[in-house]
Amino acid sequence: MIDFEPFRPINKFLYLCDNKFHTEDLTSLLENEDTFGFIIVDGNGALYGKLQGNNREVVHKFTVELPKKHGRGGQSSVRFARLRIEKRHNYLRKVCEVATQVFITNDKPNVSGLILAGSADFKNEMYQSDMFDQRLKPKVLKVVDISYGGENGFNQAVELAQECLQNVKFVQEKNILSNFFEEIATDSGKICYGVHDTMKALDMGAIETLLLYENIDYYRLTLKNKNTDSTTIAYARADNLNDPKLYKDETGADLETIESILLSEWLAENYVNFGASLQFITDKSSEGFQFVKGFGGIGGFLR
Repeated sequence: MIDFEPFRPINKFLYLCDNKFHTEDLTSLLENEDTFGFIIVDGNGALYGKLQGNNREVVHKFTVELPKKHGRGGQSSVRFARLRIEKRHNYLRKVCEVATQVFITNDKPNVSGLILAGSADFKNEMYQSDMFDQRLKPKVLKVVDISYGGENGFNQAVELAQECLQNVKFVQEKNILSNFFEEIATDSGKICYGVHDTMKALDMGAIETLLLYENIDYYRLTLKNKNTDSTTIAYARADNLNDPKLYKDETGADLETIESILLSEWLAENYVNFGASLQFITDKSSEGFQFVKGFGGIGGFLR
């Protein structure tokens, strides 16, 4: 019996008696989900959470007791007001300091975006404050109003920010493809596209960022010459795999297939060996669709 645990929790209970294994929920874990940070802050305390896919995790939380406004008059009213403002200021400083500890690793934000949420005005004060880390400010995607604090507030903030979070990957993809099309328009020579040109540039170590359509239907074939034992690499679409020309070299000698693997799988496993970074592209945006149809779904930015 082989038993292994998923590397991320599955928030779903499933009990089925069936004649096959159900692995759909495991497959969804393998999608490269961005991590988003949440700061829930109100007059009772602060909570810091992270959301990745549908897995939410509370990273840190603390409570606070702040003095309330009161109606006592006389000479002490100004002193009470000053103490109250001072305690609010100290609380806000602590919230900002803990945010830096939680969301900054090796001097860089460890989340793709931040959502600030709360019921009072603390969230806005925090966002505008100089105490809030300048590296985190550009990562703030949305400031939302919620009715509760704590974990209930975290769940509510996730619901309210859902649309905004779905758009982040979409926006990143649109930006990188806009740059790609811009380089084509200016004919800068800094990009390549098409399977053969891109793979040649990758072999030379010339590609910095590789763009790849996630469902590209190309195969990478390792072919061997039966007479000389030499091997060659060929690329073919799924519908061309039976083309006899593919299995002959320039001299007309027969070639046999040693390995046939989906190009997307091979690249996902090996792109690091060429010193490149890999960016998956979907065809959901108009730019993505144009990249897939017009440029073969594969391309790259050269060094």
